[in-house]
Amino acid sequence: MSTGNKAGLGALLTPDESVLALIDHQPFQVANLHSHEPTMVINNAVGLAKAAKVFDVPTILTTVLEERGGLLLQGLQDVFPEQKPINRTFVNTWQDERVVDAVKATGRKKLIIAGLWTEVCVAMPAIQAAGEGFEVFVVTDASGGASKEAHDMAVRRMIQAGVTPITWIAVMAEWQRDWAREKTVPGIVEVQAQHGGASGVAYAWETQLLATPTGNEV
Repeated sequence: MSTGNKAGLGALLTPDESVLALIDHQPFQVANLHSHEPTMVINNAVGLAKAAKVFDVPTILTTVLEERGGLLLQGLQDVFPEQKPINRTFVNTWQDERVVDAVKATGRKKLIIAGLWTEVCVAMPAIQAAGEGFEVFVVTDASGGASKEAHDMAVRRMIQAGVTPITWIAVMAEWQRDWAREKTVPGIVEVQAQHGGASGVAYAWETQLLATPTGNEV
């Protein structure tokens, strides 16, 4: 079972405790993504990756059989252009020692996972890592399955194993926590504007209105 409290202030995420694993956001998996609208999942995954970069959260990129399934989606690779994804043969990411070693090297115990598909390449490592002492969070709207049922059943199964489901904007909000932390505010505002959907549009509109002359200027 995942360690750590499931309630109270300590149950929330902080940048200093978090490590992010982005698993198999590749063309083959996207081609059979039917639990969500694919462009939404891609948008959310890229937004999550950009948020991790704003907060200096260590991020591990992984692919499976990329020579057949395709390279990591370009939008994600562009966030970390210097990083070569760990390309696996294991279906279960957590059975690849390179991935586990990379996570453990961070010294962080709050493991955040998003990937394709939820029922396979997300659920397997999430359940295993939860059983090995990590406090595991799965970003459900930056993940997706081959069907809505497959995604939903995977989330239910992970909850039974002690994994916490969360959405990508909730992750970013918990990392920020206080608007007085001014260093990261410009970064998350930019991420929200680019990937926050209606919230991003509303923010752009607000900035437009603030910059628009009212006609009453003296």
